[in-house]
Amino acid sequence: MIIAVVVTYNRLTLLQRNISCLRANRPVDRILVINNGSTDGTAQWLDTQADARLTVIHQDNVGGSGGFCRGIDEACRMGADWVWCMDDDVFPRPDCLEQLLPHAANPRIGLLAPRRLMEGEVYTNDFTGYDLVHPFRSLYTGKLRKLSQPVTVPTPIAGTAFEGPLIRVEAIRRIGLPNKALFIFCDDTDYCLRLHQAGYHMLYVPAALMDKQKFFSHDTWAARNRKKKWKRFYQVRNTTYLNHHYGRNWAVRHLRGFLCVMGYMATVLVTMPFARAYTPSDLPRLWRAYRDGLAERLGKY
Repeated sequence: MIIAVVVTYNRLTLLQRNISCLRANRPVDRILVINNGSTDGTAQWLDTQADARLTVIHQDNVGGSGGFCRGIDEACRMGADWVWCMDDDVFPRPDCLEQLLPHAANPRIGLLAPRRLMEGEVYTNDFTGYDLVHPFRSLYTGKLRKLSQPVTVPTPIAGTAFEGPLIRVEAIRRIGLPNKALFIFCDDTDYCLRLHQAGYHMLYVPAALMDKQKFFSHDTWAARNRKKKWKRFYQVRNTTYLNHHYGRNWAVRHLRGFLCVMGYMATVLVTMPFARAYTPSDLPRLWRAYRDGLAERLGKY
């Protein structure tokens, strides 16, 4: 049985489109929506849906990681063999799941990732490896988005985003649930790293297509960063946590996160006189995020 798990928060229009797309993917047996405390009418709309395949869980806002943790756990309890995870801002095309399934027969495959398109262009944050030893390099190696030509055949990867991965329940039972304490950002990287370390293979399938919503396209740099900066604190903390938790030497565990926070703090200092994206109070908050990641203090701010 295949159960799609969708995590949503205050994006009713996008959720409606997402569910419509999932209903068109006939191999989907059940659709499980985790509503993270939406206040925009999402709960009321979901409660009016007379669809035997649709199950809804309303809960407080525990972030994307908490939503996926709850949803994947419930899907396993419902008897799923595969869990299809996604946020409400991706829209699988009618044959998306059908394109993924032929690769599911291999028992060593723990995760299958679709190709995402944003306004018709290939959008990917999939990557083929991790660097846990060189502090001056990125954690992510072999990023598909940096290739000069798009990948056209199924390709082994080491990580992807929670934007449509199909995950084998046997693998979930082995490595556990996503880390809900991360709240938002890096929960998918952490999960893929755990799959990778457990010896499961992951495959990027370019024939399986999803469309992804584009945000902030009409905003200025300052407006876009002002809207997104609350996420930056989680990004700094959680990337620092990943490097500290999984790094294989002192430099990666301590220095890589430090370089990350210094980069953001430099951006704050340089742009404050010219743009209204950041304020002086953001500097201690960024530093706290780094210190929390280093101490592996997680949870919601």
